Amino acid sequence: MGAYITTTIPYVNARPHLGFALELVQADVLARHRRRDETAVRFQAGTDDNSLKNVLAAEAAGIGVQQFVDELAAEFIGLARPLSLSVDDFIRTSRDPRHRAGVERLWRACAESGDLYRRHYEGLYCVGCEQFYGESELVEGLCPEHETVPQFVSEENWFFRLSRYAERLHDLVSGGALRIEPVERRNEVLSFIAGGLEDFSVSRSVERARGWGIPVPGDPEQVIYVWWDALGNYITALDYGGDGEEYRRWWAGGGRRTHLVGKGVLRFHAVYWPAMLLSAGLPLPDEILVHGYLTANGRKLRKSSGVAVDPVALAKEYGVDAVRWWLLREVPRVGDADFTVERLVARANDELANGLGNLVNRVVSMVHRYRDGIVPTCEVPAPLDEVCRDAPALVDAALEEFDFRRATSAVWTIVDEANRYINRVRPWELAKSGDARLDGVLAALIRACRAVAELLAPFLPDAAARVKAQVTADGVAQVTADGAGPVTVEGAGQVTGQSTGQRTAAGAGAGQVAGRGAGAGQGVVCVAGGAGVGGDVRDVGGRLPRARPVFRRLG
Repeated sequence: MGAYITTTIPYVNARPHLGFALELVQADVLARHRRRDETAVRFQAGTDDNSLKNVLAAEAAGIGVQQFVDELAAEFIGLARPLSLSVDDFIRTSRDPRHRAGVERLWRACAESGDLYRRHYEGLYCVGCEQFYGESELVEGLCPEHETVPQFVSEENWFFRLSRYAERLHDLVSGGALRIEPVERRNEVLSFIAGGLEDFSVSRSVERARGWGIPVPGDPEQVIYVWWDALGNYITALDYGGDGEEYRRWWAGGGRRTHLVGKGVLRFHAVYWPAMLLSAGLPLPDEILVHGYLTANGRKLRKSSGVAVDPVALAKEYGVDAVRWWLLREVPRVGDADFTVERLVARANDELANGLGNLVNRVVSMVHRYRDGIVPTCEVPAPLDEVCRDAPALVDAALEEFDFRRATSAVWTIVDEANRYINRVRPWELAKSGDARLDGVLAALIRACRAVAELLAPFLPDAAARVKAQVTADGVAQVTADGAGPVTVEGAGQVTGQSTGQRTAAGAGAGQVAGRGAGAGQGVVCVAGGAGVGGDVRDVGGRLPRARPVFRRLG
């Protein structure tokens, strides 16, 4: 069973801002976390090149539309490295040959169902949203999203029979077959459906589209509506148009299909898109996970309005760990979050530098000072082990509910408890008095640091790798008390269970690794060792590297 995780595809009318980085980072966390379960994952992102917004922006810039979208799409693609994103595929709707073929096939499938027809239409259209609005939906005559006056449009278009699917959509959402999280967003969708679904326009005249976009099959005077075009990307990128193997594996197969979307485009993803799929006789997404907006001084971040924060510049100035951490810790499950550099710096210094960085530095320094860098072999369980044992399940449960704050808090319980443990036990006094308990204390603290490194990896892959390097002894061999055999650390990537020859992904969750190891009778890395935590795994030989900062305070 695989997991197919997608982000929305943004217009490329301006450079990317931190608001879209939020969605990318959230999707990346889910992808990395699900890979830890040895689940095959496809994480897909992309850009929506075929929007009228892009055309107008290109005209304003005085360059051709294709050149304009190519240049800006490159900036969206370029987010992957500075944000440490593990994207598997990136679709561009104006360049990818899979896309047009898939959009045309989807159109024909809905036409064959009798759900497409042509008629005259008049309405108020917001170019920013690429959406028609009714008078009652406006706020003082302005678009509720962009605060601009919509254009009055009168033309003949193709329409989709959305009204035909109201009852089925209601049942799918209310019954949970189409899961929408958080529940507040699910209720919003149900309320929208209950208000009555009207057929919606799915094409634009070639003139109004400025000749840009995918022509309607069999009607060259019309261009397919950009939202129909864009929503199709979730299957066109899998070669739906050619009935490709990727489509059969990731969409038509039995895996888990997950869309991450912003609250402003929920209607399109939870109502229009499922209806289109029902019409075409195709499977629906399993879940739609919805996030709020980022604001700056109370104003929504928006590419075209000048209210924007450059995520690449932020990562360059403050580091990718600080940027990802702010997005994951500060943005609530429901509602918006206001960004300031001061908040980012404060969060990073308080938790990453003073909390995690200080913990790892203290622990590694004490192992060197008191035990010449050799991790003590100790089979005595410590109270700290219980926190390490419980944390993986808490992280799993939180991410299942699309709650990144709660998930990161579960990881941080280990950091906080380990720091309290040091202050309570006072290892320096045990060392001074020659107390035999010191070995057990140091071993427990190393186990806690390893647990943090493993659990933190989906959230902060770079910081987690640095922590792991600090608490993994050079050339160390680790054995289980039941004699199952040695496990050699081969670096950050893999761990080899030599008693079976089986390889276990080093990114697997602490509790999950422990469970597999116990069941198979093989050795596993002690990410949270001690009684009841990953079995009883002990270091034999090897020396920890000297303490180095895993996160420096931001100025």
